[in-house]
Amino acid sequence: MGGLMTLADLQQIKERELAAQKKIVLRCCLAAGCCSSDAHGVKERLEKAVAEAGLHHDVEVRGVGCLKLCCAGPLVQADPAGTLYTHVTPESAPSIIAALRGDQTALTQTDPNAAFFALQHSIVLAHSGRIDPERIEAYIAVDGYAALLNALTELDPKSVLETVVRSGLRGRGGAGFPTGLKWGTVAKSPGAKKYVICNADEGDPGAFMDRSVLESDPHAVLEGMAIAAYAVGADQGFIYVRAEYPLAIARLQTAIKQAKRLGLLGSGIFESPFHFNLDLRIGAGAFVCGEETALMASVEGQRGTPRPRPPFPAASGLWGCPTLINNVETFANIPPILRHGADWFAGIGTLRSKGTKVFALAGKIKNTGLIEVPMGTPLRTIVEEMGGGAPDGGRIKAVQTGGPSGGCIPAHHLDTPVDYESLTTLGSIMGSGGMIVMDDSTRMVDVARFFMEFCMDESCGKCIPCRAGTVQMHHLLEKILARRATARDLAKLEELCDLVQHTSLCGLGQTAPNPVVSTLRFFRAEYDELLQPDPHGPRPAAASAPGATVS
Repeated sequence: MGGLMTLADLQQIKERELAAQKKIVLRCCLAAGCCSSDAHGVKERLEKAVAEAGLHHDVEVRGVGCLKLCCAGPLVQADPAGTLYTHVTPESAPSIIAALRGDQTALTQTDPNAAFFALQHSIVLAHSGRIDPERIEAYIAVDGYAALLNALTELDPKSVLETVVRSGLRGRGGAGFPTGLKWGTVAKSPGAKKYVICNADEGDPGAFMDRSVLESDPHAVLEGMAIAAYAVGADQGFIYVRAEYPLAIARLQTAIKQAKRLGLLGSGIFESPFHFNLDLRIGAGAFVCGEETALMASVEGQRGTPRPRPPFPAASGLWGCPTLINNVETFANIPPILRHGADWFAGIGTLRSKGTKVFALAGKIKNTGLIEVPMGTPLRTIVEEMGGGAPDGGRIKAVQTGGPSGGCIPAHHLDTPVDYESLTTLGSIMGSGGMIVMDDSTRMVDVARFFMEFCMDESCGKCIPCRAGTVQMHHLLEKILARRATARDLAKLEELCDLVQHTSLCGLGQTAPNPVVSTLRFFRAEYDELLQPDPHGPRPAAASAPGATVS
């Protein structure tokens, strides 16, 4: 059917899917977190229980992506009632079928209207946990690929660019660069060959946003990339995903095959002159390959090390050609923007930070999982209302955003809105969306050491400030924690932070000191109490001899 897909074909698939919808759908989370707790066994037992009860005509057991409340998995949600069953096991799964028939169930349930769910605003995650990510028909049934069809048949590339610009979308990979401006630069760059790359090399400790999107709604990313390629004049794309995400890779491979089979990738898409091919590239887990020039070197088959800029990828990227690089969440925003309009998206969020942001909420907090909130939502709303606060009667001490490149925000700043400028003012960054919560049992110097050790291990070694500076900073943090450091060592640590920030080649080294700088800014007393008196410090002033003048 390649190259022959039309609006009528999309509509036919959608109608067929909706007609096949059964009265009750049991949505069983088959994202990586729940799969690690035998979610596949839960799904198999549910299917068996449905068959044994003779309900197969009325009940569908559907494997879906992330249902968001990861701390309570495996999760099963029963529709249309909306009942969310938590901590389901293969042994307890038949109780759900008994509940459908009116029997009492001993299974743990969570209120789907609780703050964790009610305060979310799903755009990127709109289909997560609802559709089967391994069936392209399920994506088409929720208007999947309609935005691509509209772009190719109703809009020219310039109009698509203008829509993205007016939406105010900023890159969700961390830097927050205006997406439309980046796309426009690539579109204007001369060259017969251009590329589009999806950076799915998510490497921040505690971060799982991109992985969840790829596992839950892979076609949204494919559609977003195809629209981007049309807008900038590219005909080849790559998704660079780390090998540690086998489930995401498998679902991407399935999605690409399905899209090619239906003519939604390849030549003559929607009977238009537009061609777009898409391939996967599997990374070996080097954190530095999240940096765009290192990523491109890896795609080219070279060692993944960064290079100086300029030239920027928009002018000279992959194999020296103009290249557009965005991350998973950025591309996943594109189809809904084209479906609903730039003004709709721009009406969400703040003046300078439009739309929503997906966060992986983790750490010392009751409700861990995946959330999507409007830009400008206060940290307190996320941590205390949605996250439920610290467990076991503890108190929130700090929130770390931006991964190893970010900073630690103290509890007295929890009313700060989550947007690019506000977080930067506090010495942190938005990052790709990791959010780690710490309670009052956490030692902040330990936190700084952990992230410094991570950056030290992940440094590619190409530039001396990062290669040597992270080692020296880690050594000083170890010395402080061992109570062998003095005020001079702390001063040396601060000097190294400044040096590494301003002289490193790429973003890894430039931001590696951020956790140290932010913890020194807000929790300096915790450093000071670990210091020893300096034996070489200034001596007490000697008593003056009679008649002597002290200058």
